[in-house]
Amino acid sequence: MRVLVTGARGYVGSRLVPALLARGHEVVATSSDGSSRTGYPWRDAVEWRPMDVFDAGQVRRAVDGVDAVAYLIHGLDDRDYVARDRQAAQTMRAAVDAAGVEHLVYLSGLVPQGTPDEQLSDHLRSRLEVEDVLTAREGSSLTLRAAIVMGSGSSSFEVVRQVSRRIPLVRPVPVWMRGTRVQPIAVSDTVEYLVLALESPGTRGYLDIGGPDVLTYPELLRVYADVVSATRVQVPLPWMPAGLMGSIAGALTDVPTETVEALVHSLEHDMICHLDARDVLGEPGRTLVGVRESMSRSLLPFDPAHDGAATGEDPHRPSLGDPVWSR
Repeated sequence: MRVLVTGARGYVGSRLVPALLARGHEVVATSSDGSSRTGYPWRDAVEWRPMDVFDAGQVRRAVDGVDAVAYLIHGLDDRDYVARDRQAAQTMRAAVDAAGVEHLVYLSGLVPQGTPDEQLSDHLRSRLEVEDVLTAREGSSLTLRAAIVMGSGSSSFEVVRQVSRRIPLVRPVPVWMRGTRVQPIAVSDTVEYLVLALESPGTRGYLDIGGPDVLTYPELLRVYADVVSATRVQVPLPWMPAGLMGSIAGALTDVPTETVEALVHSLEHDMICHLDARDVLGEPGRTLVGVRESMSRSLLPFDPAHDGAATGEDPHRPSLGDPVWSR
């Protein structure tokens, strides 16, 4: 197939491109200026096109002649991300329909089962809204919903890592976090599911993707402390609203505060798989990576001379496509 990867220089896109090339697909990569200004070893193996997702004409030209689109656009670092993500999705939907693109795959957030929309965080409501916009297109559209993506450079993982590193010995944990569960997924498995989804043009709707481990958030923090051989005593806090927790975590980390606050509000719900992608797409070509292994591989040092993530050898490792604040 000829696949358009939005934001190919970014965190997920830069890991998806080599995986698609390894499967024999042609890749059209987008960037804001259409240039391949990057050290990725695959930069000359793809066609680069400029795409500002808010420029309807540019988006229409970017999708011309492709069979499928990997839609990886999220705007949590903007205070007005809900409206901007809606506008971006509407622009993309109009473009793929006009171009006759057969299939579109959107990477979204895992939605708590049975929770009314009005009780969801703005972050998850926005993801559902984008999903609804894209699903209304004329061709097929498939959403993959993930909770925490485990890998160096992932906003969720970086919050765990940096908070653990910057709060020594004693870590306060709100009591409400002890009752909610999460099913993280390794970035390597996320990429493989994206490839499988792109190769399944007849599959529509949404599927949940998750790894083999289901944990509470305090358990997740304890696993990280164990992986890095750090002593962290968890002290339960009977009162700390999600908004206050998000502000504190945002101040403690290099992750943009707006992103942290949006993510923390989603921690109030169970984030586990219900409509499991394994039942439809099958599993990646190996055993799913657990939380402990994913964390260990994500902590390896960044080596620009041998960017394993950018070659597809080890997507967990730090890469040129990761945000600057993650290294």
